[in-house]
Amino acid sequence: MRYAIQWVRSLIFNTQMYVAMLVLGVLFFPWALFDSRGALTACKTYARWVRWTASWIIGLKTEVRGTPPTEPVLIPSKHQSFLDILMIFAAVPAGRFIMKRELMWAPILGQYALRIGCVPVNRGKRGAAIKKMMEDVASGAAKPGQLIIYSQGTRVAPGDRKPYKVGTFALYKQLGQTCVPAATNVGVFWPRHGVYRKPGLAVVEFLDPIEPGMKQAEFMEHLEREVEAKSDALMREAGFDPDAVG
Repeated sequence: MRYAIQWVRSLIFNTQMYVAMLVLGVLFFPWALFDSRGALTACKTYARWVRWTASWIIGLKTEVRGTPPTEPVLIPSKHQSFLDILMIFAAVPAGRFIMKRELMWAPILGQYALRIGCVPVNRGKRGAAIKKMMEDVASGAAKPGQLIIYSQGTRVAPGDRKPYKVGTFALYKQLGQTCVPAATNVGVFWPRHGVYRKPGLAVVEFLDPIEPGMKQAEFMEHLEREVEAKSDALMREAGFDPDAVG
C-alpha cells in the first residue's frame, strides 16, 4: 500500500513538473526571446519550483554541499537523472551545459537551453564532437560562466560503471580554468526511467578544485577517482550500496 501511494504521488509530481515547464516557458518567452537574462531567470525559477514541489509532494529533499563556484570554471559532474541537472544549475550563477544535440529540438527545453548558452554536440561522432565543443567554447558560443559537462557522456544508474570520456580533459586544457568536480546520489531516489520517485535526501556535492596544468592521464585518473568515491559515499549515506549491484 505504501508503494502504491508513493507511486501515485510520483505520478502527480511528474505531471505537474511538465505542466510547470510549459507554463513557465510560455510566460517567460517574450522576455527570453529578446534577452538571455529572461531565459536564465525562467530556468532558475523552474529549478526552484521542481525542488520545492519534490520536497512536499514526494518527500524528496535536496541539498547542495561544498562550495558552488561563482567564477568561470569547468564543472565535470556525475549524472544520474534530471534532478542533478536542476540542482547544479540552481547552485551556480551562470551555468551552461554541454548537451547532446538532439535536445535542441525538444519543445521549450531545447530553446531555453540554447538561449542560456548551452553547447550542443553530436555524441555519435566522438572526435568531431570534441572538436566542435572546443570551437564553440573558443568562438564564444559557450558564454562566460560555469561550463558543466557530464564526463561519462550519459546518465549512469547507481552502481553502474562507465568510463570517463576524454572530452572533459580537452576542455580543461583549452580553457585553462580551474575545474570543480561534482558528485551526487540523486539516482537512488530519481531513477533514469519510470514514474516512481523515492522520498529521502538527494545530494549534489561540489568537490575540491583541480587547478590548471595537469597532464591528461593524471587529470582523468584524479577526476574519476574523486567523483566516483564521493558519489559512492553519498549513495551509501542514502542507504544504497553501489558495490552490491550486479
